[in-house]
Amino acid sequence: QDGMQKIITTLAVKNEEIQNFILLLKQRLQNIEVNSSKAQAELESEFSCLYSVLDELKDSMLTKIKQERASKTYELQTQLSACTKALESSEELLELANQTLCTAESDDFNQVCVCVRVCVRACVRVCVFSIFTSVDMSHLMVDFSRERSQLKSLSFLPVPGTPVIDLSQCLVADNCVTLVWSVPGEDAKIEHFDLEYRRTDQEGAPRGREEHPWMVVEGIRESEYTLSGQRFDTRFMTFRVKACNKAVAGEFSEPVTLETSAFVFKLDSSSSHQNLRVEGLSVEWDSTGGKVLEMKKEMKTRPASPLNSPARSAMMMSPKRTPMARGSRDRFTAESYTVLADTSLDCGQHYWEVRFDKDSKAFAAGLALRSLGKFDQLGKTSASWCLHLNNWLQVSFTAKHNNKARSLEGPVPDRLGLYCNYEEGLLSFYNSQTKQLLHTFKTKFTQPVVPAFMVWNGSFSVQIGLQVPSAIKCLQKRNSGTSSSTASLT
Repeated sequence: QDGMQKIITTLAVKNEEIQNFILLLKQRLQNIEVNSSKAQAELESEFSCLYSVLDELKDSMLTKIKQERASKTYELQTQLSACTKALESSEELLELANQTLCTAESDDFNQVCVCVRVCVRACVRVCVFSIFTSVDMSHLMVDFSRERSQLKSLSFLPVPGTPVIDLSQCLVADNCVTLVWSVPGEDAKIEHFDLEYRRTDQEGAPRGREEHPWMVVEGIRESEYTLSGQRFDTRFMTFRVKACNKAVAGEFSEPVTLETSAFVFKLDSSSSHQNLRVEGLSVEWDSTGGKVLEMKKEMKTRPASPLNSPARSAMMMSPKRTPMARGSRDRFTAESYTVLADTSLDCGQHYWEVRFDKDSKAFAAGLALRSLGKFDQLGKTSASWCLHLNNWLQVSFTAKHNNKARSLEGPVPDRLGLYCNYEEGLLSFYNSQTKQLLHTFKTKFTQPVVPAFMVWNGSFSVQIGLQVPSAIKCLQKRNSGTSSSTASLT
């Protein structure tokens, strides 16, 4: 009985497989009907357009021949009419001359002779010196043998060739990627190209499931394209392109991987001041102490136990017992409304930008040592360098380090660009829109540094994944010998 049950199960599975296969075949047959009907309609439409073009061309050329015929006919008719009138005048003069010769006396004879001579000259001018119209129409003849040969060669559209991306012509700069490619082989009447790209942290062919999906750019008319305004938050980007004509798309090119390295970091919310609400790369002042409220809320949700008693909670929230961060440092407290990045800089050139609320009572951005004290304010110790905006009591915009400040002239920008060259000991601040240099610290970094930010009664957001702009590279070379130094801060 068990054996028979297995046989029945196997037959049922096979029966289902056959039914599915039959459905698949029927679907294929339907698809063939639909696709062939579509292709036939497209073919008839194209030939109708071709017939229409030929008919229009034929009508235009026939019109030109008719106009030429009418013009030449009119000229010849005009000439014929003039000659006919001249002939009639000549016959009348001939009759008059004969009559005069027979009957006129001497004086009348001389006058008539003079008149006859004048009329004869006029007739001769009309008949001899008029311009005769050419009857040649050979300039309107046609020879369509080449076109007939081309029409005979009409065929279905071939599949476009596979493009080849030219790595030597590709360029990555200023958060833009320029790709150049070519399509070898015969012309397949390429209408456009489709480009696909995706971010990756793997160089070369993917060795597993990719985290980022393919992004598509369609309808590219040229054999090159520039992706601008990219955020480079991965080490590489992979690209591939395919050619398309009206009917079909070709195969994708071999993928190429370009390096798109840039400085990427997160804000360390575990050590930020409790009055700063950190969400991703955005920070907002929270006068209610958002972190404390979150901890109180978390404690309310815990089950009752001696460990969670009100007395113990009050002791934990005491200013003398500030909770320790989970990371490697204490949380900033008191008037150090600071938040640091979670990634240190110990080599290379890097760039990032920060947009801030200019109405903040205080804001600062710069670099700091990871060991910056939890009570230390940016720019007031030797462990930090920053630009500081103050709107409290007295408005000021200064460069600060080691409790020394230099006032900066000009308007305060909406967005700052920060450039760090670790080996050269440079920290430069720019107006990110105009790339105007605001200030440069010249120092010697003896240990790793991290991006640092401070805000009081305001907000800011950071933009990462940026390459050092070409304009700033040029400005750094130009100003390499004239940079401001920390020693000049007063």
